[in-house]
Amino acid sequence: MATFPSISPTYGQQKRSAPNTRTVRFADGYEHRILFGLASHQNPKTYNLTFNVSETDADTIEGFLDSRANDSASFTFTPPGEGFTKTGTYSQSGTTVTITITSHGLAVGDELTIDYTSGSATDGTFLVATVTDSNVFAVTAAASATNSGNVSITLSGASQFVCESWSKSIPYNNRATIQATFREVFEP
Repeated sequence: MATFPSISPTYGQQKRSAPNTRTVRFADGYEHRILFGLASHQNPKTYNLTFNVSETDADTIEGFLDSRANDSASFTFTPPGEGFTKTGTYSQSGTTVTITITSHGLAVGDELTIDYTSGSATDGTFLVATVTDSNVFAVTAAASATNSGNVSITLSGASQFVCESWSKSIPYNNRATIQATFREVFEP
């Protein structure tokens, strides 16, 4: 899987959401909304990005996007401002690890890298199993144990994207502007 080059877009990006739902409307005005597909894939994002870069970086971006167009493959990209690292506390009873972090901002199904900075729990990558409230969530450990301590969690923010169109302009010598639309895709 290809990873987008380490070239950051200029500020001023636009992020759009378009949840995948189906709506059934009945004659009496009642409306029922139904998720369409897996719950974790219900809200794909689309980013309109502008890269104001040197011509060399623009050539790198354009070459990368041309290669993805030729192989019809998605690529890994981390949009600016997505993902975070936060710290808090945890307690493990059996295989359930309850983590307390003020305003964690997570949802069921989010994939986290967890570093247990104290106690004897095993670090790794986990999916959020339950969200109790805005400060407490739980993950499931591989082995049963009783532990507690401090924890650091990281939500990477990286996803799979495709870029179906982009443009390149050269406003003056040795500078270029690339405008591209990245659409999030869900692949195994």
